[in-house]
Amino acid sequence: MPIATPEVYADMLDRAKAGSFAYPAINVSSSQTLNAALQGFADAGSDGIIQVSTGGAEYLSGPNIKNMVSGSLAFAAYAEEVAKNYPVNIALHTDHCPKDKLDGFVRPLLAASTERVKAGGNPWFQSHMWDGSAVPLDENLSLARELLDLAKQANVVLEIEVGVVGGEEDGVAHEINDKLYSTPEDAIATVQALGAGENGRYLTALTFGNVHGVYKPGNVKLRPEVLLEAQKAAAKELGLSEDARPFDLVFHGGSGSLPEEISAAVDFGVIKMNVDTDTQYAFTRPIADWMISGYAGVLKVDGEVGNKKQYDPRAWGKAGEAGMAARIVEACTALRSAGTHQ
Repeated sequence: MPIATPEVYADMLDRAKAGSFAYPAINVSSSQTLNAALQGFADAGSDGIIQVSTGGAEYLSGPNIKNMVSGSLAFAAYAEEVAKNYPVNIALHTDHCPKDKLDGFVRPLLAASTERVKAGGNPWFQSHMWDGSAVPLDENLSLARELLDLAKQANVVLEIEVGVVGGEEDGVAHEINDKLYSTPEDAIATVQALGAGENGRYLTALTFGNVHGVYKPGNVKLRPEVLLEAQKAAAKELGLSEDARPFDLVFHGGSGSLPEEISAAVDFGVIKMNVDTDTQYAFTRPIADWMISGYAGVLKVDGEVGNKKQYDPRAWGKAGEAGMAARIVEACTALRSAGTHQ
């Protein structure tokens, strides 16, 4: 199917919220990992979200070029073509963008999408993330409102982060402390600044102990009830019933989360969960096995010529893609999106 139009993306998000499931949002940094993600979603019978970070976008432009915009547009153009061959809907998203990279990443991409929409096309990306976790909340939400206005013009959804995700991702690091938990006051401030959809649709990454990086299950202290408290506070502020779920929530830093924590987060309104560390390993692990177990063919040992079929990047690349696709099926199952494609 073609990359999701804004209307299809809106329907994807609405169905997830109504059906109490969430989409894995898979970070990619190459054509191989993109193809693996597409295959994983197709195997799971799930629509999905594929995204690039600032570092991923730089890498896609060429490791020595490091142009986030050209890398992003090249990724989007490639995805637009190859996604037609898969039987699920895929939305494209850009991941964490801090303040100092807005002018070199999100703003030019929004401008490019606005021009494309004015010409009768669809935006290059279906959503973009503004990561204001490193600035004061007032500044975070002020910039979010500015970007929300631009996103609405481009027919794009904005994702924001209210609170702090611990650990490190693409050079952005935060300590692991009490700031990892968003408060009901944060939720109220968010709806006061951005509204409840009338100013443009946005996704909200509230934090409930999330940590980027690699952790064994149980090591990260998540409190999913923080999400429910935020939903209730926002609902009361908006004059909605107590059981309303006004926020479309995003779950960041999910590595090492327990199944029951993931399930509770989805129950409380999470409709998108970022998956990066786990799929990086799932891609690399089969390649490592390929190289180690077949080293005599991969390498030109003792003056021999090796085995071209073993060191051909397509050979070990297929193994990596299969491993990553299988991990995405697991993510879709855990988030209850498997089999929900319509």
